[in-house]
Amino acid sequence: MAVFTVIPAAFLPKLSIDTTNESFFRKDDRALVEYNAFKDQFGKDELFVIAVQGPDVFDPGFLAQLKSLHDELKTRVPYLDDITSLINARDTRGKGDTLIVEDLLEHWPRTGRELRALRERALSNPLYRDLLVSEDATFTTIILKAQTYLAAGDVDVFAGFDERAPTAPAERSRLYLSNQQNREMVDAIRDVLKHYDGPGFRVYLAGTPVIVADLEAGINKTLQTMIPLSLLAVFVFLFVMFRRLSGVIYPLLTMILSLLASFGIMAAAGLPMTHITQILPTFLLVVGVGDSVHILAIFYFRYDGGADKEDAIAYALGHSALAVLMTSLTTAAGLLSFIAADVAPIVDMGLIAPVGVMIALLYTVVLLPALLALFPIRRAALRRAGTASAMERLLAGIAKFSCDNPIKIIWIAAVITLLSIAGMTSLRFSHNGLKWLPDDYPIRKATEVIDEHLKGAVALEVMIDTGRENGLHDPDVLNRLEHSVDFASGLSVGELQIGKAWTITAILKEIHQALNENRPEFYAIPQDRKLVAQEFLLFEGSGSDDLEDVVDTTFRTVRFTIKSPFHDAMVYKVLLDIVHDHFVQVIPEATVTTTGVMALFTGMIHNVITTMAKSYLIALSVITVLMIVLIGRVRIGLLSMVPNLIPIMAVMGMMGWLGISLDMSTILVGSIAIGLVVDDTIHFMHNFRRYMEQTGDVRQAVMNTMLTTGRAMLITSVVLASGFFITTAAEMKNTINFGLLTGSSVVLALIADYFLTPALMIVVYGQRKASGSHQTRSAVKS
Repeated sequence: MAVFTVIPAAFLPKLSIDTTNESFFRKDDRALVEYNAFKDQFGKDELFVIAVQGPDVFDPGFLAQLKSLHDELKTRVPYLDDITSLINARDTRGKGDTLIVEDLLEHWPRTGRELRALRERALSNPLYRDLLVSEDATFTTIILKAQTYLAAGDVDVFAGFDERAPTAPAERSRLYLSNQQNREMVDAIRDVLKHYDGPGFRVYLAGTPVIVADLEAGINKTLQTMIPLSLLAVFVFLFVMFRRLSGVIYPLLTMILSLLASFGIMAAAGLPMTHITQILPTFLLVVGVGDSVHILAIFYFRYDGGADKEDAIAYALGHSALAVLMTSLTTAAGLLSFIAADVAPIVDMGLIAPVGVMIALLYTVVLLPALLALFPIRRAALRRAGTASAMERLLAGIAKFSCDNPIKIIWIAAVITLLSIAGMTSLRFSHNGLKWLPDDYPIRKATEVIDEHLKGAVALEVMIDTGRENGLHDPDVLNRLEHSVDFASGLSVGELQIGKAWTITAILKEIHQALNENRPEFYAIPQDRKLVAQEFLLFEGSGSDDLEDVVDTTFRTVRFTIKSPFHDAMVYKVLLDIVHDHFVQVIPEATVTTTGVMALFTGMIHNVITTMAKSYLIALSVITVLMIVLIGRVRIGLLSMVPNLIPIMAVMGMMGWLGISLDMSTILVGSIAIGLVVDDTIHFMHNFRRYMEQTGDVRQAVMNTMLTTGRAMLITSVVLASGFFITTAAEMKNTINFGLLTGSSVVLALIADYFLTPALMIVVYGQRKASGSHQTRSAVKS
């Protein structure tokens, strides 16, 4: 067993964390392939956005401080590809017959007149507005763009620039920046900003890369906090229940070794820790402890009754080993259903979690009995018998009440089911990673400030392939693109209001105006194809490389950017459909691809919705079959699923009533919970069938089952629920909701198994009494 742990554990240093948007997709997912093609062509769309607030961003002192910040960021931030602010924003103008393209502050204003001219020029530029400066001139931005590849010098930055779809295998081998480099950039930026933030110069750092980095930090903090807290909670409850160190140390030892082996295998397989799989440590810990508790509860019951150690171990394994095996199989089956998902982290969960469950089973049935046999264990003192007696009286009372009031209990369950269904009708899908963070988290506050004053920092990118070389020299195509800018800029979907849209036409209009004496009426698209080509050529000759950000070198494929506030991915889905349909109608001859971070969000949530229903059905079907096999009767097997489905429905109904959305974490509750809550039912039905065969008396069988298995069910459920409830101390709300809902399902399942399962058995078997050769036995003597 030591070798079985040590070898996988050796890979633990290689366990990585991946919170990028790409981590939600399989490598061959169409959305990810298209997004990588976009990055290969135009670079990363995930930008670091620094909003700077002041009374007047055109104040000389403010501008001087802004320049100092701009220059320091430029020199100190690693992996930086480009930085843009009012300091170096493109300023296109004409001087005689010459086209001049230079930085906005190429010539520093030294007089009040020059400052006023600067203000007027900046605020009158449509591209600057809400991108580099707010309409009221109290906010400005510094936008940082990371390198696309890990080592820019290792690749030809123009490789594939002339290609229609730059997705060749050689290009796919390029290394994109990872979480590690992203974190280094965030840390460097924050280190610079802390020296500038102050009255009159407030700085806010936002952007998708920052959200990714902070979510990664949140996962790290969750792991560092939740594992010790879970261990502490399990330690306390095990000690309270068993009142001896062996009942605490042995289960925890088996689980810690199981965790080391499980996560070592995860690291060896190259599976990263993600938003979803961060729940695995707590989950595997409490699930595995549950296996040990069932063995230990029966062992101590027998051992304290006077049996020798070997007999008590054999009795405990004979009594519970089959049920423990079945509970592990049903839990693993519920988790295996995730493999059918099209979301990579959920698939990873479906791969590693069942492995962890079965490893925990192996340690429970092999290592735990060995520990019990090898080391001395004291018997419970007689003075502790009162505690057990109190528990027996409680369990006996529950058994009697359930047997005496089966119809009432079934009616109550029916009412709860109806209320749950009513609540489930209010369930909605949602995904907003920003909302997972606490309200006062810096990145959340910064994003909300930028959304309010600068209309967002998230981009929907559209790639439009005209299908022909120099297709973007065609004034008709350009006119339709400009019409699309107007359409997108005024678009709203529910509460989502689009902040800005731009494409190649913004550059072209600047050029045309500059070449016509800078007259405002010439801020328009020239309607002559040759003139368009000439003006683009002049711009390229000016030394500016800005065209590379929006068009390929053959002027065949263009980039169209729509800036939006950070919002729910479900709202983005509607927006994407509207935008895609618009371009298909307006430019039907072109190939239109919607991509970018927003499109990834949308593709991800769509994959979840379409696949998780299938996963739920698979989990339910497999577990039902296993129940029928265990019980040996189809009718009873199907009926025994009722106490398992009602708690799941109750939790889903509770989500609806409380307004908790189905997101990337809470949507897992159903499949995970069905695998967990069935555990107690398996133990109950396994032993009920045994006592029914022994006594022939349904009431006595219920009583005997409650006084033996009921004890272990209580302990495992308390440990399991406490392990999940402890996650409510986490920072990230998705983790809190997952723990709250899963813990609630465990508690409700215990109640259902204590009351509804016996009631159903009474109804099915009637008031059958012992007769003939059957002999009623007490739980103590069995």
